[in-house]
Amino acid sequence: MPAKVVVIGSLNMDLVTRAPRLPRGGETLIGQSFATVSGGKGANQAVAATRLGAEVSMVGCVGNDAYGAELRAALLVEGIDCQAVSTVEGSSGVALIVVDDNSQNAIVIVAGANGALTPQVIDRFDAVLQAADVIICQLEVPDATVGHALKRGRELGKTVILNPAPASRPLPADWFAAIDYLIPNESEASALTGLTVDSLESAETAATRLIAMGVGKVIITLGAEGSLFADGARLEHFPAPKVKAVDTTAAGDTFVGGFAAALASGSSEAEAIRFGQVAAALSVTRAGAQPSIPTLSDVQAFKAP
Repeated sequence: MPAKVVVIGSLNMDLVTRAPRLPRGGETLIGQSFATVSGGKGANQAVAATRLGAEVSMVGCVGNDAYGAELRAALLVEGIDCQAVSTVEGSSGVALIVVDDNSQNAIVIVAGANGALTPQVIDRFDAVLQAADVIICQLEVPDATVGHALKRGRELGKTVILNPAPASRPLPADWFAAIDYLIPNESEASALTGLTVDSLESAETAATRLIAMGVGKVIITLGAEGSLFADGARLEHFPAPKVKAVDTTAAGDTFVGGFAAALASGSSEAEAIRFGQVAAALSVTRAGAQPSIPTLSDVQAFKAP
């Protein structure tokens, strides 16, 4: 039986433009292209986990607009169980994304229907959580919902992953004991700890502090430098595969989904981290969010240059 992963989180329509560089305050740039692409950190991670071998259920909300119908359809095409994706009055979530010629991006998110994902909605679909091996949450839905889902996952004895994105402040202290794997990037690790995280050494310091706060295990993703794993007893750096980046959008989501799918299927932590890194590396060689996410066969066929 495939590993079962439940993703609780956001569904956004990404409005993506490419420009030579990111605009400065008050500046207008001429863009090179524009596209609408299904996204949202929750939906991206659901697509990644599905393409990379897991059986996935999505828990979230979309609006009763055209974007909502498109977002649901995109998940159904992937074979994702959408029984827990509710349609609510109003607009769906959107993300405004600018990607520059160096493949860096700047993103503004409008929550829309994602704000309607309440703890009560989670409770309505408790049977979905009960069937999971791994539960994944992020921070593009209300904090109260995230905290409720994390704690319910712990009560059910599931493996609980929190990707604290986007993070702008420390997490509530009572969340940490419910988290098996906390997976921030460098800026998120900085926001959670108050430390500057811009190197492997500073990531080690931040990871150690996060473990001391009560989280089970930490994986800090470091972009092209790979990732750092910490569990309180050891720190281990995993270098990233070297590829030519085109667009880094959804690379972190691809890592989280790939890591979860591999872990749920019985891989060791080290194997799951390396699997997630290869998947993320492949994703940055392609444009877009969900369109860039590779399949299990892509990862299995990957050979580092």
